[in-house]
This record gives sequence, C-alpha cells and structure tokens, in this order.
Amino acid sequence: MNHWEKNPLIKPATIKTQVSSGGVVFRVTAEHIEIALVAVKNGTVWCLPKGIVEKGEKPEQTAVREVREETGLEGRPLRKIGDITYWYYIKDDNAKCRKTVHFYLMEYMGGTTDDHNWEVDFAEWVPLDQAVQRVSYKGDREIVQKAKEMLSKTRQESAADSRQSTPDE
Repeated sequence: MNHWEKNPLIKPATIKTQVSSGGVVFRVTAEHIEIALVAVKNGTVWCLPKGIVEKGEKPEQTAVREVREETGLEGRPLRKIGDITYWYYIKDDNAKCRKTVHFYLMEYMGGTTDDHNWEVDFAEWVPLDQAVQRVSYKGDREIVQKAKEMLSKTRQESAADSRQSTPDE
C-alpha cells in the first residue's frame, strides 16, 4: 500500500512546466557599465526582468516585451546569455513547476525606469559590479556574472580593434 492509499485526502502534486524569458539590459556611462534590475516583494527581492513566453511568441520577443513592461526601457537583444532552470511549488494548484528562463544580453535603446509597470516595486540602473551582489537569486547572479564576462570581453575586443585601426604617425 502506498502513501496515497493510506491517506486519500492527500493528493500528489501535479507537475507543470513553464518557459519564461528575460533580459540583462545594459548601458555604458562615463563611470561604468550599468544594468537594469527590478525589485519585487515590497522591494525586498532584486532580480532581472522576466516573464512567461506567450503563445506565438519567440523567447527573444518575450525578453524585449518583459523588459519594456517591467523596467520601462527599450532594449535590443544582442545575443543569448544562457538559461536557468529551477523548481517551485504553486500552492493553490498543488503543483510542482519546472521553470526554464532564457536570458538575453540587451543594449539599452531608450525609455526611463520611471515607466515600469505595476508588477514591480522599483526598476533602477545599478552598476554592473554592484548588481552581481544585489540580485537575490543564485540563478540571476550567475546570469549577471556571465553578462559581465561577455561585456568585458566585448570591450577588450573593441579596444583592440580601435588600436589596430589607428594609423601610425
């Protein structure tokens, strides 16, 4: 006899899957590189903007939409950073959910964080070095760290290209 037969009032959790997408939007200032983060749960949790991929949408399109909705910013996807996968429990549905989130590195094109929507408490620009420590979730920290490495490599390549294209005098 298994556990469920002993206690018929306890039902096993169903398993669901969810696919989301988000972005690491960056801008370069005179002092440093900044990325946009959002705060939720009364400002106690800092994370990257992300949301569920809607029917007929590609993950990259979702990233652009979610960044716009949650931060008020327009971002242009440059390349995929990576994915994170985690499990969480939906109490009302008695369901375990396996969620995969696709993240894209996105160049800031315009907009203001004052235009974020109601889903988040705050949206703000944070220096990239500080963002690694500020984000609340391990998966987000890993994505921010990967974005930092990608941006560092891109800046080094750009600097090397500009040195090579400078005529000798």
